[in-house]
Amino acid sequence: MEVFLIRAVQLILSLSILVVIHEFGHFIFSRMFKVRVEKFYMFFNPLFSIFRVKKVNGKLRFSWFSKKAPEDFETEPDHTEFGLGWVPFGGYCSISGMIDESMNTEQMKEEPKPYEFRTKPAWQRLLIMVAGVFLNFILALVIYSAVLNVWGDEYLPMENVAMGMDFSPAAHAAGFVDGDKFIAADGVKLVRFNDEALRQIVEASEVTVLRDGKVQAVKIPVEFMQKIMAGGKGFAGYRFPTVIKEVSKGSACKAAGLVAGDSLTAINGKTLATFPDFVEELSLHKDSLIQLTYFRGGLAHTVGITPDKEGKLGFYTKQIDEIYPLVKQEYSFFESIPAGIDKGIAKLTGYTSDMKYAFTKEGAKSLGGFGAIGSLFPAGWDWKHFWETTAFLSIILAFMNVLPIPALDGGHILFLFYEIIVRRKPSDKFMEYAQMAGMFLLFALLLYANGNDLYRLFFK
Repeated sequence: MEVFLIRAVQLILSLSILVVIHEFGHFIFSRMFKVRVEKFYMFFNPLFSIFRVKKVNGKLRFSWFSKKAPEDFETEPDHTEFGLGWVPFGGYCSISGMIDESMNTEQMKEEPKPYEFRTKPAWQRLLIMVAGVFLNFILALVIYSAVLNVWGDEYLPMENVAMGMDFSPAAHAAGFVDGDKFIAADGVKLVRFNDEALRQIVEASEVTVLRDGKVQAVKIPVEFMQKIMAGGKGFAGYRFPTVIKEVSKGSACKAAGLVAGDSLTAINGKTLATFPDFVEELSLHKDSLIQLTYFRGGLAHTVGITPDKEGKLGFYTKQIDEIYPLVKQEYSFFESIPAGIDKGIAKLTGYTSDMKYAFTKEGAKSLGGFGAIGSLFPAGWDWKHFWETTAFLSIILAFMNVLPIPALDGGHILFLFYEIIVRRKPSDKFMEYAQMAGMFLLFALLLYANGNDLYRLFFK
């Protein structure tokens, strides 16, 4: 429950930042072109708002927990009503004279006003619509630059992974063997294993690995990524030994005299080189006495110990970054800016490239909703991880919003390009129907993606 709450808070905070920045882009460009912005809200406010604020008669006027705006709010139509809703997802910017998710069709029946969105030149309306996506991408670049400046870039080089990689069944079928260390993909050196390296591997024709001290070539099959997704076990993960980081009080480990730093290597004489192998074997001996072999100070020891009913001994294991030496690259303020820009562009390019898998059967099954997004955040609060995830989500939000789907910014942009090219606006009635169709499509996708989350949670 604690992990769920930590991730939920991070998700809400991250999405709130991203949506406010996105809507602020629409807001600032609207005001720049003298388009009236009626409301700017953080979170949604069905039934009532936590607070509203608006400039009335030269002074800020506040209203708390109100179902609707006070009458004097209407006396200053040129000023925007800012507010905080109570549904903690997203937010909105209501632009006068525009058919958006508010579906304010009554306003569109009136004569166009000079301060409305619909009366402005097409190029101004285009900039207003692009502004939200633009600010989201700029935000991602700023965050990546700031993270590099504050924390640097710390990673695990492949050459430092002494035990190599563990592979999924789909990877085994392609010819990879547990313990392989990546060298290159189509001749391009693989320095670290991350999403970019995975992309290089699955799109390569041949990957070279170091296996038992010898260089070997693995031919990559066609549609390898689809096979990985269909397998549902991922591609590969680091192999690492079972080394105790901390022993729990009152546990079997504590009673057996095991301490931090002990390396657990065998159960009943069966050698278990990696932590996943150790956990799997231990699960076969629940509530049963076993002979555990461990190393301490370079010497082997054996002790009798009984796992609990869940097959656990009561210890926390050291993680990858606590076992293998990491490399850290520091960035000065001025160095971090171009590095952050390069990282943001690489993330956008990679995500755009990955979208082709969303239109495959395997990719559609892997789509996720809020649960999948929330799982991107760490189980414990980690500001570096939080900001990196927020930057990535900002890129996703920018990309998704520019898709040419009615109800998204990309739909409005598409219709504006149509207007610029043919020199004629689509009718208001057409825009209404297009908006409704887009909202229906987005709602269906939302249900499908979150349905996938629920299916994976309860049936897998």
